Order: sequence, then C-alpha cells, then structure tokens
Amino acid sequence: MKDEINAKVRALLGEAETVSVDALADDSDLYDAGLTSFATVQLMLALEDTFNIEFPESLLNRRTFSSIGTITSRVQELLMQKVV
Repeated sequence: MKDEINAKVRALLGEAETVSVDALADDSDLYDAGLTSFATVQLMLALEDTFNIEFPESLLNRRTFSSIGTITSRVQELLMQKVV
C-alpha cells in the first residue's frame, strides 16, 4: 500500500511541474527542490481528491509536505484512520 501511495504522490508532484521528482529521493527536501507554498496547497487538494481524505488543520504545515516520504506517511495514516 505504501508503494502505491508513494507512486501517486510522485505522480501528483510531477503534474505540478514545480518539482522534478524523478531525481528526488523520498527524504529529499521538496522546498529546497522548488516546491512553493502555492504548489503545496494545490498538492494538498489533489491528495485529498485522489485519496478521498481530508488533511486536519494540525497537519497543514511545512513539515507535513517537506518530503515525498513524509507526505506518503501522512496520507497512509489518514487512510488508516478512515478504515477504523
């Protein structure tokens, strides 16, 4: 499941065209790679639509969207909360 989420996160970031995800490791800093605040909001909305989740206010911070690995983990956590 985590690999599928990771692949979708990478695809959504690639669509944003602000970050070249092909050369990025899962723990690379997305903001250093060019992710902007505006692109972060767009990414969050795309993630919510794609995974049918909602990011709580407590996760709306720079740390949550700092890397592909972090985003993947947060999405996985939110999906698991939906199941419970």
